[in-house]
Amino acid sequence: MPTSSAPASFPSPDPHSYARPAEARVHHLTLELSVDFTAQALTGQATWQFSNPGGAPDIYLDARDLLIESVLLDGPDGPATTYELGAPDEVLGQALRIAVKPATTAVTIRYQTSPEAAALQWLPPIQTAGREQPFLFTQSQAILARTWLPCQDSPGVRFTYNAWVRVPAHLLALMSAENPQAKDPQGEYHFRMTQPIPAYLMALAVGDLSYTPISARTGIYAEPVSLPAAASEFRDLEKMVATAEGLYGPYRWEQYDLLVLPPSFPFGGMENLRLTFVTPTVITGDRSLTSLIAHELAHSWSGNLVTNATWNDFWLNEGFTVYFERRIMEKLYGPAYAAMLQMLGYKSLLHTIEEIGPQSPDTHLYLNLAGRDPDDGLNDIAYEKGNYLLLTLESLIGRSRLDAFIKEYFAQHSFQSMDTVSFVAYLRRELLDREPGLEEKLQLDAWINGSGIPSGAPAVTSERFAAVDAARRQWERGTPAADLVVSEWSTHEWVYFIQGLPTDLSRGQISELDAAFALTQSGNAEILTAWLPVALATGHLPAEEATQRFLLRVGRRKFLTPLYKALLALPDGLARAQAIYARARPNYHAVATSTFDALLGRPA
Repeated sequence: MPTSSAPASFPSPDPHSYARPAEARVHHLTLELSVDFTAQALTGQATWQFSNPGGAPDIYLDARDLLIESVLLDGPDGPATTYELGAPDEVLGQALRIAVKPATTAVTIRYQTSPEAAALQWLPPIQTAGREQPFLFTQSQAILARTWLPCQDSPGVRFTYNAWVRVPAHLLALMSAENPQAKDPQGEYHFRMTQPIPAYLMALAVGDLSYTPISARTGIYAEPVSLPAAASEFRDLEKMVATAEGLYGPYRWEQYDLLVLPPSFPFGGMENLRLTFVTPTVITGDRSLTSLIAHELAHSWSGNLVTNATWNDFWLNEGFTVYFERRIMEKLYGPAYAAMLQMLGYKSLLHTIEEIGPQSPDTHLYLNLAGRDPDDGLNDIAYEKGNYLLLTLESLIGRSRLDAFIKEYFAQHSFQSMDTVSFVAYLRRELLDREPGLEEKLQLDAWINGSGIPSGAPAVTSERFAAVDAARRQWERGTPAADLVVSEWSTHEWVYFIQGLPTDLSRGQISELDAAFALTQSGNAEILTAWLPVALATGHLPAEEATQRFLLRVGRRKFLTPLYKALLALPDGLARAQAIYARARPNYHAVATSTFDALLGRPA
């Protein structure tokens, strides 16, 4: 069982944490919690074991909106000690300074969460698939773990943990750890995570859940009404894990399960250890959106195994993961399929650069997010520009050499954190310096510290999308939409078709497309999110109703953002968007509401 942890040195101080791990650093958590759906609170205690080699008089943790009841030294039965909560910061929360003695090895914090804890989403039965039982889930990334757990909330700090969680007896509790597969009659659950993880991968979910295995080490949790469709959609899960292992080495976390969450989950997926949280919007019946699962699985190596040291280094998590994800999809479904994913990612990257501003420092891979919410860096720059850097390197040295480098990178730095400076030094030492002129050809500094996309990056093409372009041109030249040959198109081809439509379409043209392909009635969220803004711009009435239904039902920020922006572009759009948001906001997670409060204004 691997037990190695992050290096003792911290070359990159984390601007998003009050912790001082170079002085006193946590390494194991014992967590005891009771889940109260009526009060919408977690109550219990966290005991942190820590090292304090220099005998620092205090240990610093991160906290936000927590009610601290008491702090004890050397475990739950030890003496009380003094503590202080620092001045609150809107983003960072508060520093929790705990007085310790040189020989102290553990502190116990008795506490309670707030009903407004940003990481916790408490759903009434009506917001679940089954509509009979409540549901709770957490979203700790990037720095929200501190809203439900006093911790050193930095990705550069790793720890193991044990947890005891009490929930209503008719519900199942799950964590990012070794999990039960059936309900306990008493509602009492014990969890164990023996490999060290960062705080942002701490996760808890409680609901009316059932489990079905896919293989000996993979399976699906979901509400009973959703489980059959989810199991069918993700039936290739074991194949994905085996494919990933064939690329970059063994899966190190023993079990890989998925938990299908209610629609209010703000992301497509979250790579919590052993238990990926996934949005139900990827369940389409045709497995056309399962690249998202490949992405979250790839995080089991890139991010979970080797972790960005700070959120300024986020591209090290996501750039590698996107590259890895598409390699998995290529192995499973062929190069032509993976090429479509690359093309869509490239187009999304260009859009993001245009939106942010081509010269903005926010288009650099290495970011400076000090003083800002790290969620500001969760965009296509880290994901797609990071992937594009690796594609460029592959074009220069060949896939086999790059694969060997990545596999060794994961092996050498397992269960450790990595910052950009250290990664660049490793890349030079192991690869670039061995071939004179290679770094200049790669333009490494321009990728990491420069704006936009460096010149000389390889072209991104797709044969299947070329065929879509041809079909679109046929329609633009007068071929009736109903005569286009589209029966074999995947979700990706439909999205690409819609994205390439002219910007000056008439309402009649939109109506023709809708009549031929029933796009407004699509149950596919990716297609709807591409289609509805185009249709709204022409005043297509069915699209207005569909947009409102979607915004009231789905909480995934990726989909909400373009739809709200499309509404805002309409003549009376602000009032319409605000009216919908006032109704929809209670269904959204804090990760989403923080974005849309700024965009639309918080409803009164």
